[in-house]
Amino acid sequence: MQRILYLSHPEVNIDPQTPVPEWKLSDQGRRRLIASTARGWPGRGWRIVTSPETKAQQTAELLANAFALPLHIHPDMAEVDRSATGYIPHDQHETLADALFAHPETGPMGWESAIAATARITQAFQEVMAEVSDNLLFIGHGAVGTFLWCALTKTPITRAADQRRGGSFWAGTYSAAGFVAGHPWQGLETAAVK
Repeated sequence: MQRILYLSHPEVNIDPQTPVPEWKLSDQGRRRLIASTARGWPGRGWRIVTSPETKAQQTAELLANAFALPLHIHPDMAEVDRSATGYIPHDQHETLADALFAHPETGPMGWESAIAATARITQAFQEVMAEVSDNLLFIGHGAVGTFLWCALTKTPITRAADQRRGGSFWAGTYSAAGFVAGHPWQGLETAAVK
């Protein structure tokens, strides 16, 4: 049986002039990660698989360096493709995110649909699980992390299942019998070595 963690990147520096996938972690995001490593989380014995986006890679590198963990990048673990709109102000982003979750079959304003993103992230998860027997820490993003959780727990995609804040994680175990949920999204501040 493998232990599974999925961590969304914490806070980023929002730069409207830079493509969203290239945004970097903010000082606050780094502080939260460093505080978790100071508590010994996630500890040794994990293999990290991360999204190719800069903020996720920076999250993965910080944790990998703290505990000498192997790190791999999976190209299909990126966040929902929102390149059709690029940067949009927070309130408008939240309105479109609500629509993304409410109507999974269609992407608002040209965004990748929740159904397409779910298929992509689930396929990436299955590819990794077929090749790796270690405990796995996936590092990615809130929306696709929620879609993966919903797919693995066989629950509907709803905004209520989404994280409340970046830098949250969910947990479970995986075996030949499938995925068993440990807990849904919770803040990084609750992370402790078990």
